[in-house]
Amino acid sequence: MNLRKYEEMNSQQIDALREVGSIGTGNAATALSALLGCEVRIPLPEVQVLEFNDAVEKLGGFETVSAGIISSLSGEINGLMLALVQLDAINLILKHIMGKQIVSYDDLTELEDSAVIEVGNILISSFVNALSGLSGVKIVPSVPQLTIDMQGAIITVPMAAYGNQSDYIMLIGGSFLVEGKELPCRLLLAPDVRSLNYLLHRLGIDG
Repeated sequence: MNLRKYEEMNSQQIDALREVGSIGTGNAATALSALLGCEVRIPLPEVQVLEFNDAVEKLGGFETVSAGIISSLSGEINGLMLALVQLDAINLILKHIMGKQIVSYDDLTELEDSAVIEVGNILISSFVNALSGLSGVKIVPSVPQLTIDMQGAIITVPMAAYGNQSDYIMLIGGSFLVEGKELPCRLLLAPDVRSLNYLLHRLGIDG
């Protein structure tokens, strides 16, 4: 039976997406280790389908400022993926890549923006490649774009695109473990409902 809204997903379907997330984050950890030149581990991610307000609160609140790396998805599905990275994680990235840190997001230069985008691109591409590989579905992520804003405003982007279909969003949560320090990293997946049904069908868990 086809889903009409995200929140109709059952535990088996969410578990399957969690497995995709586990593979994707494992690949991301390998790529980030190479980029940063140190060991990066990402524990098993959680996958939750949350109402918009609950998702924002889970991420730290509406007014928390973050860097959002946004990529649209095309090919056999349509949707958006969003990676949220906060200042502590950005400073760790810049420390390892460029040997410097910043005081605020306003201090980011164009070159440093590119480093943050690359990390977001690794996170998004690793998940998309895992999802595509397991489902056999062609998924093409766009060149990612960076925005710095309050999280409530950033998350409005996927909600504005697909909010007419559901007030819920899919949150893929986890943390980097770098040099013994835990740094939150979050992915938000927002396929349209038709695409979600197609993905679940190709994964063999369409209800």
